Amino acid sequence: MVVKSRAPIRFFFKEVSASLRNRKKLKDFLSFLFKREKKKLNTLNYIFCSDKFLLEINRAYLKHDYYTDVVSFNLSNSPTEVIGEIYISLQRVKNNADQFGQTFNKELHRVIFHGALHLCGYRDKTKKEQLQMRKKEEQYLRQYFNWVPRDTVSL
Repeated sequence: MVVKSRAPIRFFFKEVSASLRNRKKLKDFLSFLFKREKKKLNTLNYIFCSDKFLLEINRAYLKHDYYTDVVSFNLSNSPTEVIGEIYISLQRVKNNADQFGQTFNKELHRVIFHGALHLCGYRDKTKKEQLQMRKKEEQYLRQYFNWVPRDTVSL
């Protein structure tokens, strides 16, 4: 199934310089993910930033005084519609990739999908929730890296 991104999905870079390849594929896949999870995606902004910037977000809005790789905010009043912002520390993603023996690209996509799954209602506070979140992350990582939108295939 091909799902073209119709909802605005935007990528911003705050206090970091980086590039994100295959944005169209990623936007289309994120639209697929939300549709699969039965959520109406209205607007989604990804803000890629530094550890310092995300720590300030974590302190100010969540009252957490520690570094993290991702923070998600669903700004919608509807349980089925997503208007979201996802903040990702590229420094933390790189550190995690090194620590867990993953490529930066795979770990970045894991965190991108992790943030989206939070907006779909998945949590990761308990062991059971963490297992479910990891299972979903792995499912979407496999699908994404094997996914070729039909409009990019030539015969």
